[in-house]
Amino acid sequence: MQFPHTPQHAQLPLFEAFMAQPMAPILKEVVESPWSNEPEAFSELSLRGAAGNCLSLLAPILRELSQDQDARWLTLIAPPASLTQAWLRDAGLNRERILLLHPRGAQSAQQLACEALRLGRSHTVVSWLNPLNSNGRQQLISAARTGDAQSLNIRLG
Repeated sequence: MQFPHTPQHAQLPLFEAFMAQPMAPILKEVVESPWSNEPEAFSELSLRGAAGNCLSLLAPILRELSQDQDARWLTLIAPPASLTQAWLRDAGLNRERILLLHPRGAQSAQQLACEALRLGRSHTVVSWLNPLNSNGRQQLISAARTGDAQSLNIRLG
């Protein structure tokens, strides 16, 4: 037994429904506000999974940063224990352009990262700050702008 199907609402085909939306204003905004060539002062990368997998994903990013044409350092602040000198070598990073720093005494990794950014001797300061609140993020942005550097925070979860 079959029942006749009568749609209660007329349905436009997908293409017609999409084209019914005005596209010109959206395209105009994109064309009139091109991406800036200026690098952001702060970026954050969130990695989840096994430590080895996270390091494999991070390796090409750090390799590229370690080979930057900028004569300043790539500074790693309080990296995880699995990020060793042997790992840096095996991942193909230019170890002559990398500083590994760990906080001492009462100094926090956040304070050390801000100090390294403010000094301007590093083109990029990579930190592993978890969690990072909005106040901490603002401190990193301000320090990065002062030192004409970039801050990259890696969140492992």
